[in-house]
Amino acid sequence: MKKTKKWLFLMDLCIILAGIILDQFTKHLAVVHLKGQEPVQLIPGVLEFRYLENRGAAFGIFQDRQTLFLIMTAIILVLLFYVIIRMPFERRFYLLHILCAVIIAGAFGNMFDRIRLNYVVDFIYFRLVDFPIFNVADIYVTCSCIIGAVIILFGKYKDEDFSFLKPGHKNS
Repeated sequence: MKKTKKWLFLMDLCIILAGIILDQFTKHLAVVHLKGQEPVQLIPGVLEFRYLENRGAAFGIFQDRQTLFLIMTAIILVLLFYVIIRMPFERRFYLLHILCAVIIAGAFGNMFDRIRLNYVVDFIYFRLVDFPIFNVADIYVTCSCIIGAVIILFGKYKDEDFSFLKPGHKNS
């Protein structure tokens, strides 16, 4: 394995592990300091920390479907690892490597909660727009997907740049 490949895999792994640790740490803090307490207002009327045990998905849909979420997450993780492993080890793909690693960290963070607790700990609430309560893992996934979509749709990538995803394609 080339030095660049090893470096990128190590970078991906470090991003994934650091992301999971940060997510789980913030959720631990939420449980310790927010569970059973009144919300903590950071910016009155705008942003607060509020403890929630989320047994569904975004906006509270699909309540108590933990098995479905675990299966979907496992499929997504397999696909993301496939993409990371197959993605070329070229400078122009480094940001996409990082974005995939951050999405993986977010997926694992919420998956660990579902396995361990049978719910996901959420605690960040934008009161101003009454946005659903979310957590750090949700931020990872949402922001990375938006950035990735913008880069892929409006960046300098062409369809053939993603031929590495085709089965049988030889990866350099």
